[in-house]
Amino acid sequence: MVQGPAELLPVSSSAHIVLVPWLAGWDWEAIDPEVRKSFEVALHAGAAAALVVGQRKLIIEELQAFDARGGVVLALSFLPAAIVGYKFERAIERRLGGPRATAYGLLAGAAAMLAGDTRPQLRGRGEARAVDGLALGVAQAAALAPGVSRNGITLAAARWRRFSRDQANLLSRTIALPIIVGATALKGVRLGRRGASSELRRSMAIGVGASFFSTLASQRLIGLVERDRALWPYAAYRVALAAVVIAKLQGR
Repeated sequence: MVQGPAELLPVSSSAHIVLVPWLAGWDWEAIDPEVRKSFEVALHAGAAAALVVGQRKLIIEELQAFDARGGVVLALSFLPAAIVGYKFERAIERRLGGPRATAYGLLAGAAAMLAGDTRPQLRGRGEARAVDGLALGVAQAAALAPGVSRNGITLAAARWRRFSRDQANLLSRTIALPIIVGATALKGVRLGRRGASSELRRSMAIGVGASFFSTLASQRLIGLVERDRALWPYAAYRVALAAVVIAKLQGR
C-alpha cells in the first residue's frame, strides 16, 4: 500500500520498501536478497500497470506524437540503466541494500533535487534531445542504488537540463515504463530459472495487486509535482527520513 504514493512522489519507493519493514522490526534481512529485489520489482510492475491505466489518455497523446527524435531520447534514457542493472544489480543489492546505504541514498537524492531545481525553467514539451536522453539515462542508472529514487533523480536531471517542472515530471514518468518492464522481465526470467514456492508466488501476487490499487488511488498526487511546485518539500521529507534511520542505527 505504501508503493503507490511513494512511487508517484519523488521520495523513493525503493527506500520505503527497505525501510518500512526495518523500522517495523520485521525479519526482512533474513530473506534472500534476490527474492527481496524480485518482490520490489513486482511492486514496481503493479505501479506501472496502474499508471498505464490511469494515464492512458496522456500515454496515447505521447505515442501519437512519437517520432525518431523521441525514439533516440527514449533509447538513451533506457540503455545506461539497463547495462548497469544487468551487470551490477546483484553487487548493488549486496552492498547497498541495507538501511544505512539507503539513508545515504535518500540524502544524495535530496541534494540532487535541490541543486537541479535551482535552474531556470526554459524548456518545454517536445524539446528533449539526445543529450537530454543520455542525462536521464545516467540518472536512471544512479537510481539503482536504493534511496536515490528513480523519480527524484530523473526529475533533478531534467530540471538541471532546464526543463520546466511539469515537463520534467512528464519526462520522468515517460522514461520509467521501459526500464520497469525490462527489470520485470529480467527478474521474471531469473525467478523462473531458480523456481518460486507457492507461498512466494502468492505473496508477490498480493503485492502486485496492492501496489496496483494504491497507485491507481493515488493518481492525484501527480498533480502536486506538476503544478510548478518546488522540489524542496520532498527533499526535506527525504532528509527527515534519513535522519530517523541514522539516529536509530546510532542508538543500537
